[in-house]
Amino acid sequence: MAEYIYLSNKDTLIIKPSKKSPLLLRLIALLFAVVCGVFFCSIRLKQMSIGNRIRFQPFQVLGRSYSEYGIKQIEISGENDTKQLEVPPVYHLTQIEVPGNNDTEQFEFPPVHYPKPQTFNRTECAHNPVQYFAIISMQRSGSGWFETLLNSHMNVSSNGEIFSVMDRRQNVSSIIKTLDTVYNLDLFTSASKNECSAAVGFKWMLNQGLMQYHKEIVEYFNRRGVSVIFLFRRNLLRRLVSVLANSYDRYAKLLNGTHKSHVHSHQEVTLSLSLSLCAHTQHSFILHDLERCGSNFQAEALSRYKPAINSTLLIAELKEMELTAAKAFEYFNSTRHIVLYYEDLVKNRKKLKEVLEFLRLPQMKLKSRQVKIHRGTLSEHIQNWNDVKKTLNGTEYGSLLLADYRR
Repeated sequence: MAEYIYLSNKDTLIIKPSKKSPLLLRLIALLFAVVCGVFFCSIRLKQMSIGNRIRFQPFQVLGRSYSEYGIKQIEISGENDTKQLEVPPVYHLTQIEVPGNNDTEQFEFPPVHYPKPQTFNRTECAHNPVQYFAIISMQRSGSGWFETLLNSHMNVSSNGEIFSVMDRRQNVSSIIKTLDTVYNLDLFTSASKNECSAAVGFKWMLNQGLMQYHKEIVEYFNRRGVSVIFLFRRNLLRRLVSVLANSYDRYAKLLNGTHKSHVHSHQEVTLSLSLSLCAHTQHSFILHDLERCGSNFQAEALSRYKPAINSTLLIAELKEMELTAAKAFEYFNSTRHIVLYYEDLVKNRKKLKEVLEFLRLPQMKLKSRQVKIHRGTLSEHIQNWNDVKKTLNGTEYGSLLLADYRR
């Protein structure tokens, strides 16, 4: 580029560079703007491409439970592999594909319930969600003990056998009305936590209208997002002993003229069993006779109440228990559910942690004051043990003779 040379009067040579052209600066600025525009456009196009890959995937809930804990098998269309997730039929999954990764992340969005009771105001807890549940069981299967454990949680309200009242289960309409009352938090019992309940439910025995109106009840459970807790006993022979013992007490009202299905101390166990033993021995159900007889027994002797079991009908009765439980599983298989067994809860209290996780509740130590009435081995509680043993040995129920546990 041309330069201007000046010679001063002192013969000094001065070289002065020329000014840059304004056209060159404009070209540089334009080029920078073009590069930035291309860069930002490429980023936007990449974002649009990712957005197109985020989509809702239809899924199918297969009809059978995949495990004893109610794991449903979810089949995602368009995928070669089948993912197995615990998802209630009323839940929906959003599947998000991450670019550059062949795996997919799946998120479960459960239904959220915010009941609005008519009988009180939830005040500061109005924005706290509530889980709905129902404990499906059979009498003398540990459901009373299990429910006291749940109710020891500060956020759980389990309201007992509400359908033991005949008027509440006369027909489908009365059942639905009662269910609405429970899940709207308008049913008041000694277990009600009212405003700040995080889970509300009750016990429902199979012979309290549950099986008779199972189609309508399943539809209600799925529509309202009610989770089902199945609770049964593995050892049906122990259940039968408990049923027979309880039937004596129900008929004779052995404890101070009142029927007592559960006891909360070992002293109550001793008194209840002593009166039951008198009833069985004397074949008399007059209350003052039972009390006089009970006073003649020591505590250890009275705890050995032994009902006589009809060995001829025993296998048929055990099969009927199994069939009834199997029908309940079949009828309510489409609900979100978990399967529990009394013996497993007794042996492994970590099972309670699974229950709290199932109900999406904060973990707490659960406790109960209830104690077991018939303690010890089965041979100590069956009067005609040899006949029962002979009947069951060599059959599919022979293992019930050996099963034992402690609580």
